[in-house]
Amino acid sequence: MTRRLCALGLLALSGLVPASAQQINQPNAGSAIRVSVDRINVGVTVTDSHGRSVQGLRREDFHVFDNGVEQPISGFVRSEEPAQLVFLIENSTADYFLAKLGKSPFAGADNLLNNISAIDQVAIVTYSQGAQLLLDFTPDKAAVGVALQSASTESGSGWVNLSSSLAATIDWLASVPGTKIILILSTGLDTSPPESWQLVQQKLKTSDVRILAVSLFGDFRQLPRNKKLSPDERESRLVVNQGVTESDVLLRQLSAATGGHAYFPKNPKDFDRAYGEIAQLVRGQYTLEFVPPAFDGQVHSLKIKTKHFWYHADHRPAYIAPARPSL
Repeated sequence: MTRRLCALGLLALSGLVPASAQQINQPNAGSAIRVSVDRINVGVTVTDSHGRSVQGLRREDFHVFDNGVEQPISGFVRSEEPAQLVFLIENSTADYFLAKLGKSPFAGADNLLNNISAIDQVAIVTYSQGAQLLLDFTPDKAAVGVALQSASTESGSGWVNLSSSLAATIDWLASVPGTKIILILSTGLDTSPPESWQLVQQKLKTSDVRILAVSLFGDFRQLPRNKKLSPDERESRLVVNQGVTESDVLLRQLSAATGGHAYFPKNPKDFDRAYGEIAQLVRGQYTLEFVPPAFDGQVHSLKIKTKHFWYHADHRPAYIAPARPSL
């Protein structure tokens, strides 16, 4: 069963997709990516041996390796510089799955908003069939909190086009300068066509956006206790379990492709802890820039090291080098 069919099956079991949903035309995934820049930006977060974010590092503290060969660092943005944080929020299934938590996880977002810098800019994008800008970039964290509460009460169309919406959000951020982070709040279900998944994978290798993800499935993975399931219920549960497993894998893949992290909280306290850690990652991100050694249009491996061996650097593992246009 494909990821898209499994997502549709799980949504149908939840009563969130109309019976004729399969008849809806899917959006065009677009043409091949063309990259015209001659610099590569890499977002890096550094933690110590206790997992705490490390700030205050300088350009000379880092080493960049492209396909195993060290490259000069041509640009450097300190962790103290403003970050651009986008909440990308699924609004199709929120009411159904978040009801199991007994509390909206957006309430815990205050832990994140209160612990990032006053100069950090935050935007909110919601998605179901496509990405919709709910709040443009602002340093006003109180306004962000109000908008998040509004997002938690929205009702979507029943579609959860995660890949295509993420691709559109990455495109929107292409002209935004500085450190860029997308925080996905999603079940991880994806009804996008297969070509959208392929497209967003390509975009993640050519963009300088860091992806963090928080699953909204809560404790839905838990089987009901002391309840004997009928054959039909067991079959439905198999579909649900497969959908949840594939959704978790997708969120891990999206975040890992950029050196980010995925979280799978089960209750409000877990959400608070996740938001607290995310705040550290937002505040502790550095951006390194270098000139690719070859403009060959090929995938290059990346390795970032610090001169302090006891520090750990997280970053995207690869990128696609731009190709020189043919004459």
